[in-house]
Amino acid sequence: MKKNFVFDTNVLLADPHAITKFEDNNVVIPITVIEELDKFKRDLNAVGRSAREVTRMIDKYREQGDLTKGVPLESGGMLRVVSDLGKEPPLPFPTLGKTADSLILAAALLLKKREDLPVVFVTRDINLRIRADAVGLKAVTYEEEDSVSMEEMYLGQVDIKVSGDVVDAFCKSGELKGDGYNLLPNQCVTLIDEKDPAHTALGRYHHPEGKIMAIVADTDMWGIRARNPEQSFAVDMLLDDSIQLVTLVGKAGTGKTLLAIAAGLRKVMDDNSYSKLVVARPIVPFGKDIGFLPGEMGEKLRPWMQPVFDNLEFILTSRSGDVETDPKSSGRIGKRGGGKEKRPLSEGIRQLMDMGMIEVEALTYIRGRSMPRQYIIIDEAQNLTNREVKTIITRAGEGTKVVFTGDPYQIDNPFLDFSSSGLTVLAEKFKGEDLAGHITLVRGERSPLAELASNKL
Repeated sequence: MKKNFVFDTNVLLADPHAITKFEDNNVVIPITVIEELDKFKRDLNAVGRSAREVTRMIDKYREQGDLTKGVPLESGGMLRVVSDLGKEPPLPFPTLGKTADSLILAAALLLKKREDLPVVFVTRDINLRIRADAVGLKAVTYEEEDSVSMEEMYLGQVDIKVSGDVVDAFCKSGELKGDGYNLLPNQCVTLIDEKDPAHTALGRYHHPEGKIMAIVADTDMWGIRARNPEQSFAVDMLLDDSIQLVTLVGKAGTGKTLLAIAAGLRKVMDDNSYSKLVVARPIVPFGKDIGFLPGEMGEKLRPWMQPVFDNLEFILTSRSGDVETDPKSSGRIGKRGGGKEKRPLSEGIRQLMDMGMIEVEALTYIRGRSMPRQYIIIDEAQNLTNREVKTIITRAGEGTKVVFTGDPYQIDNPFLDFSSSGLTVLAEKFKGEDLAGHITLVRGERSPLAELASNKL
């Protein structure tokens, strides 16, 4: 049986193509939604782009017929824009007022009263679903096709119980045939002795060879080393040039950003595998103009990028304490030596940036760029939409590696949640690809206090 699906504004802002995904049912858009889209269309961010895109789409349907009477959709349903609320009160509860949400609810209620088809109110706003239920409307949330639930989130690792002899053989040879274990490309593996759970070995499944290969757990990256198995898995993938896309997910203090930057410094400065290290973070809301802040571009970015600079300072401190410039090494950063010029630590970071070895920037200006042979780290990626993630990855040129880090439980973007975050969707979509790797970091290593706060609060 056909239904009338009445859309809230946030549905269209999350997915401009949502109107084509309700099969042969009718899609109804209250005029208040159109007015709200008009307010968002000037925003220079993902929300603004979505508002402009859906407005253009509705306008194309307008050219095909009368939207108030209904225009056929490719899916078999009809698209309608309703505006006549008549003289009836907007809602049965006057205290709800005439806000945009109330007017949208009122349009859905009036449609239910006037027409025989069942009415379903579609919104991503939890409170609005509750209000809809209170006034007698059936309300549902809108889940995108690519959404990922917490229970289905790919962890990137698996425990496999084997005999002690298998663990010993693996430690000796460094490899094990992966047949029969049903592993995904680059899935991390902990081999556990069936009789002695403390007897373990760490590996990663290399799909082309069909083998689980041992990882090097004690790898030094500018003084930074892995402190737990999950971090060891992360380091292994971060330093493997054959893996061009890495996603690191974990709560605060698990070392996501620190490990990514340390690995990037090693690959750029020591191994010369990439021309530069680029670290970028979304300015929440994504793409917000930073022109209102005083100073040059670097000064404008400083408040947003301070966590990145904090990690850089920690890494440089771990490596050498003081930093200096060696004229014979073309300005490379190294340990303090006799007769060498000492510089403050902050000056060392500035020196790396002046050399072009490190670039710290906002994601606002990444659209349209081509970035070959670069080690790119996208921090706080949980605040990105699927489309923004796609925009970033498609900037990667030949020989570029992209690392996304974030905590999907700390999303600041009001239009995203765990299931729709670009970070979680990216990890799920790429889990079967040979050039992608993912790991979920669990154990906090920042400090006992930080770990306690993450678990208790």
